[in-house]
Amino acid sequence: MMHFSVPPMVWMKPDGTRGVIPPNDYIYDEESYPNCFTCTILHPVTGSVWVFEISDRCNDSAAFMHFIFAMQRGGCRLVGFNNYFYDYPVLHHVIAVWRQLGMFTAWHAYEKTDEIINKTRFEDKYRHVVRDNKTVVAQVDLMMIHHFDNPNKRTSLKVLEFNMRAVNVGDLPFPAGSTLTFEQIDTLLCYNIEDVKETARFYIHSLDAITFRDDLFRTTGLPCINYNDTKIGKEYFRLELEKALNTSIGKRDRTERPIIHIGEVILPYVQFESDEFRRGLDFLKRTSITQTNKPPELKDFSVTYGGFQFDIGAGGIHGSVQRQRVKPADDEIMFDIDVSSFYPNLAISNRLFPEHLSEAFCDIYKALYDRRQSVPKANPINGMLKLALNGVYGDSNQEHSNGFYDPKYTMAITFNGQLLLCMLAERLIKYAGCRLIQINTDGMTVIMKRSTQHIFTELCDQWSKMTNLELEHVEYSQMLIANVSAYIAIGADGKIKKRKKDYQWKTDKPTNLNESLCWHQDWSALVVPMAAEMEMVHGVPVRDFIHSHDDAFDFMLKAKAPGKGHLELDNGTRLQKVTRYHIARHGPGIRTVHPPLAKAPDKIRNISIQAGYSVQVCDHVRDFDPANLNHDWYVKEAEKLII
Repeated sequence: MMHFSVPPMVWMKPDGTRGVIPPNDYIYDEESYPNCFTCTILHPVTGSVWVFEISDRCNDSAAFMHFIFAMQRGGCRLVGFNNYFYDYPVLHHVIAVWRQLGMFTAWHAYEKTDEIINKTRFEDKYRHVVRDNKTVVAQVDLMMIHHFDNPNKRTSLKVLEFNMRAVNVGDLPFPAGSTLTFEQIDTLLCYNIEDVKETARFYIHSLDAITFRDDLFRTTGLPCINYNDTKIGKEYFRLELEKALNTSIGKRDRTERPIIHIGEVILPYVQFESDEFRRGLDFLKRTSITQTNKPPELKDFSVTYGGFQFDIGAGGIHGSVQRQRVKPADDEIMFDIDVSSFYPNLAISNRLFPEHLSEAFCDIYKALYDRRQSVPKANPINGMLKLALNGVYGDSNQEHSNGFYDPKYTMAITFNGQLLLCMLAERLIKYAGCRLIQINTDGMTVIMKRSTQHIFTELCDQWSKMTNLELEHVEYSQMLIANVSAYIAIGADGKIKKRKKDYQWKTDKPTNLNESLCWHQDWSALVVPMAAEMEMVHGVPVRDFIHSHDDAFDFMLKAKAPGKGHLELDNGTRLQKVTRYHIARHGPGIRTVHPPLAKAPDKIRNISIQAGYSVQVCDHVRDFDPANLNHDWYVKEAEKLII
């Protein structure tokens, strides 16, 4: 066993104050080969690091077990990344072997590793999970908390290392299942230590989420430490509903809908004045759908009014001017209008609920909404509660929902939400002379004459009274719009209020808020949206900004190997599964290598990444080469974003 120290970690909270790291949390990671098992444990409060090795040359199994049981007695927690599915099941297995034999070997750990990784189908992955009440030491899984087990958000620790700007993004040094030499074991130990340090860094980034879950457990008893945000909301809902209904709710509690008649879900007060919207409403009332994911009956359905096209579907409303720099004239004003917690409040105000549940559903919904209202928007807990509120709505259209499934309820929310926004837009265009800039799921942006602002305000108030929904207004000085989902919005105070999609680059507080990238998004070549923004907003030419920018990490890109393939350079050099690189003036290109298809079993498929350009691999930041940086590529990419 090795024991040494690194600098203690510091948790800086969003308000700039230093947070208190839970003293009983320890970060850990395991590596397992047939003849070598290692486990590194780091205490972030003190910086102490313990490295345990069980191999042909060393057997720390007794010291390791004594350490684990001491953690159990001390009420400690082990924090990892994917430890829910891998690290703890392996640890639990070797604990069982220890209790039986009084020792364990590397092979005992590897046989469980092999069973989990090589002999278990993805759909059976829960077979190895150990229930919380059976664990020897409580587990916190950062992957589960951030919902990276969701296929749409799947993110590895290596991708997080790229996003966190790690000095070295290192891959597992030896193929799984290899028998290691003593020299290779030394290399593996170094890798294991670095992985734990990176996991600890992500733990610090995750402490807001962890302390929120700890507080929720203390106040409600909900054992939610490894729940993602939306699952917290769903479980809170479920427990409160069970209390109200005095019965349990499970996956069998659901309402199946082989067909949904849209006319049956539209609220009676949805009415229009224009022929264009009336025809659209009549069409919807006559339409029935048999699927809620892009129903063919609504393909290309839209309404054009006031020169603006409203695209309406089962997923939400969209519409936008294209590739425009929108700026109000001196006698005009531009407002962005959002409906506060639109979908939850739509259900609450109109007493909409899944048919197999009672109106108690709406009462619980309101209680959760009221709790969010008491938390400042800048607080990450507010964002979590927002996801929780919206998660219940989303779960109503998930076939494997735990008690909320009723797609008719989903469509009642979706279609009424779109139609109510259309009602507001119609009146603003007709009576206040508003010009629509964009409309999305929960709001719109409009320009009007300053002289008609009082009419605008009155119409918004009338709409709010009719719908019992609250509108929030933010004044914009301009919008730089590529399309409905990619734009920059600048407030009247000159500050940027929103960056969307291609224009996102902020990484200081990765959340689900408008300004920052989220952890599961691609943080490659951030200098590109930075440069585009600098030219469009501040007048700094793209080329000048990029040539003077000196942060290496902002030039780096990430490549990820395909599922059954790998990455390699054009010269045949095989690369890591996650490779960091920059576009270079000289050198080989980079490509993905895919296995043959069944119809062409002898043909390996090579697909270029950044076709026609050279790259410089810089998995370690020291390999970044400013002299070989191809500034022209970054300039060209930034110029594509200029409006």
